[in-house]
Amino acid sequence: MRVDHVSYAAESGGLRETAQRLSDALGVQAVDGGVHPRFGTRNMILPLQDRQFVEVVEVLDHPASDKAPFGQAVRARSADGGGWLGWVVAVDDLGPAEERLGREAAPGNRHRPDGVELRWKQIGVKGLIADPQLPFLVQWEIDDELHPSQAGPTLVQLSCLQIAGDPNRVTEWLGLPEDYKPSSVDFEFVAPHGTPGLLSCRFDTPNGPVTI
Repeated sequence: MRVDHVSYAAESGGLRETAQRLSDALGVQAVDGGVHPRFGTRNMILPLQDRQFVEVVEVLDHPASDKAPFGQAVRARSADGGGWLGWVVAVDDLGPAEERLGREAAPGNRHRPDGVELRWKQIGVKGLIADPQLPFLVQWEIDDELHPSQAGPTLVQLSCLQIAGDPNRVTEWLGLPEDYKPSSVDFEFVAPHGTPGLLSCRFDTPNGPVTI
C-alpha cells in the first residue's frame, strides 16, 4: 500500500491553465493524460519521483460525469472554485477492501493521446465524497512503464500531505493498525474547521520545498 497520486480539480480557467500554474510552481512539465470515458472527465499529469504523480482533472459535458461518482466529485469541487480533490492509494489487490467495504471495485480506463489505453480498478470514491479526508484505492492493470509517473522526466518528490481530519478515521478506512507509519510521505493532520479534506501538498524540488 502506498500513496499513488493526488488529484487537483480544475479551477475556473480550465484544465490546461490550472495544470500550467502547477507546472510552473513545481518545475514539472504537464503531460496530456487523455479522457476517462467511464467517468466523463479528462486529465493532465505531472509526473513525480517514487511512482507518484499529480493528476489535474476536469469534468466533461458528458452524461457519464453525472452518473459516475468520480465525475460527480470533480464537478462539485470545480464548481466550488477548484483545488485539491483528494489523495489516492495504490494496492496490489483490492479484494480485502472490497470485502471490508461490502462492494465491488469499479473498472476504470483512459486513452492517452497516443492511443495507449491505461486500465485499473478503483474503490472508495463514494467514501471520498461523503468524507473528503479519506483516500480512494486503485489497483493498476498495466505494465510498470505505463504508470503515469513515467510520463516524463522529473526531479520533484511528494513529501507531505496536510489533511483536515482524524488519522484514526483514515487508518480504520484503510484497514490499517492505528500505529501504522507511512514510509515515503509524511502526513500532517489538523482539526477540521468546516469540511475535512486534503488541504495542501508539499513537494521537494531542485529549488527547495514548494507547498500548494
